[in-house]
Amino acid sequence: EVQLVESGGGLVQPGGSLRLSCGASGFTFSRSPMTWVRQAPGEGLEWVSDIDSLGGVVRYADSVKGRFTISRANAKNTLYLQLNDLNIEDTAMYHCAKGFGLHTPTTQGTQVTVSS
Repeated sequence: EVQLVESGGGLVQPGGSLRLSCGASGFTFSRSPMTWVRQAPGEGLEWVSDIDSLGGVVRYADSVKGRFTISRANAKNTLYLQLNDLNIEDTAMYHCAKGFGLHTPTTQGTQVTVSS
């Protein structure tokens, strides 16, 4: 059974940073591209970033480019998303998923709230 568990969210002031993690089990993580998506209250789902299985190819939405960094530790079956220079528009529930591109979340996610 595929399991993905996100963590690392929280409340942060504008300009702050967070590091999200996504622990994976139930599949061969090292062979799977991975993606982060987010959903703000009352808004649609937004693709944030994805990464290929080896971590050599990464993509970002324009809204986060230059501020967020996706990475992975295949030996630890863990996906990361470093969030820097956060702004209020980054407030959302963040989800990880297998594959590239936009995915409908099937996980609980981790809440990121940016507020002064």
